[in-house]
Amino acid sequence: MIYLRRLFQPRKPAFWLMLALNALSTALVWIVQNRALVPVAALLVAVFAIGNAALGLRFAWQLLQAPPDREDSS
Repeated sequence: MIYLRRLFQPRKPAFWLMLALNALSTALVWIVQNRALVPVAALLVAVFAIGNAALGLRFAWQLLQAPPDREDSS
């Protein structure tokens, strides 16, 4: 459970970049699967999708390695 708390850190820009990149990767994969693209375009979009997913995973890893934000109750 502590890992989920480390992953969900909305005050850090890496959290929002991770969400945006993973959403973009999902959209790109959907385009490749559901649209009739020429092979070169499909390959290009697929490479961008894989790159976005890799960057999203990198940001997620950075969030998991960073200590969670502490919220003061006072």
